[in-house]
Amino acid sequence: MPALKLNLRRRVALTLAIFCMFAVGALGIALFMASEEMEEALIEQIIDEEMSYVLERYAQHTDFNPQIGANLASYIVRTPAGESKLPPHLRGLGAGRHEIFRGAEEVHVAVRHIGETRFLVAYEVGLHEQREQEFKLLIVLALISVTGVALVLGYLLAGLLVKQITDLADRVNRLAPGATQDALTQPGQDEEVARLAHALDEYRARIAKMLRREQEFTANASHELRTPLTAISTSCELLAADPALGDKSSKRVALIARAAERMSKQIRMLLFLAREQETGAIEPVALAECVNDAAETCRDEMTRKALRLEIAVDKDVVLDFNRQALYLVLVNLIGNAVRHTEQGYIRVAYDGRQLSVADSGSGIAAEQLPHLFERFYRGDIGTDDGFGLGLAIVKRICDHYGWKIEVDSAPGRGSEFSIVFP
Repeated sequence: MPALKLNLRRRVALTLAIFCMFAVGALGIALFMASEEMEEALIEQIIDEEMSYVLERYAQHTDFNPQIGANLASYIVRTPAGESKLPPHLRGLGAGRHEIFRGAEEVHVAVRHIGETRFLVAYEVGLHEQREQEFKLLIVLALISVTGVALVLGYLLAGLLVKQITDLADRVNRLAPGATQDALTQPGQDEEVARLAHALDEYRARIAKMLRREQEFTANASHELRTPLTAISTSCELLAADPALGDKSSKRVALIARAAERMSKQIRMLLFLAREQETGAIEPVALAECVNDAAETCRDEMTRKALRLEIAVDKDVVLDFNRQALYLVLVNLIGNAVRHTEQGYIRVAYDGRQLSVADSGSGIAAEQLPHLFERFYRGDIGTDDGFGLGLAIVKRICDHYGWKIEVDSAPGRGSEFSIVFP
């Protein structure tokens, strides 16, 4: 069974209730033990006083016969024959004090001998026992009541104590990413909460500064990397247009051009992972057009492999999406499908709120499925293309926009990646 988890407010209330329960319980036990001692002392006092009275009256009048009450009874046995007249539970008792039980009734007895005469005082303590039980019940009820009151008061008090913390948490949740203009430290905060808010403000400032440095670096790096890649791509286009270039050289130029294009895509993916920023605004998107644009990036590779491209998307479907983000997802999924399919088809379909990209490729082993969306994970894919970032990009975008991505694949029967839109 999983451990029960309580929030701070409930833990404070529960702690206060447990403390009060132990405190009242300890006090109740102490009072009960003290009351028992007092009752015992009172019983002994009553018996002693009654014995003193009987002895005093006997000393004044030897023919004195004490009265027998409902709870307190005194007896004087002058002859051995008088012993048989005693109640059965009092016969044969030696000198001193005795505690005997007559059924469920406890009786305290004091016996004294003066010569041949025996004096007995018997006191039934049922009323004392009843008062002890009532006092015990009172302690239990007080313990339950105090625990309940402590829980309620503790919960209310804890609410006042943690209110500033919960308010601070709500304000943190409402902060826009990268926003630093709204300070979390506010007038009237308790000292501890103010220290926490100040620490969060400083941490946000450090994070914002780090993000600015990273964005500046990635922007500079992208510019420096894209410039030579653009030069390479342009040179390849010029060389490919040269009629004097032989077939063997043309193939090599084409390989260089494809490598440069892949490198450009990888740079864009790396920049996206590093920045984790918005890639555009939400706008109406013609889904079929976006799918065609994404598939166009892999058109040459599909032609080279003689793969069929099947697009089952109604041209009238228009959805409100971030077009650049959806385009990047489709480019990665379709490119991934083309890379791992040597013959057959690539199918893109839309049904309801689900967009799927399926292929007739080699499929994915079951042990690799849990790792597909890990950054730089490539598995046993049988190709050297890519750095294992495409599906990580897809997962990051889907998580950002609340899209759910599912995979259905097995070796030998292809793969199907489905995106379920909210």
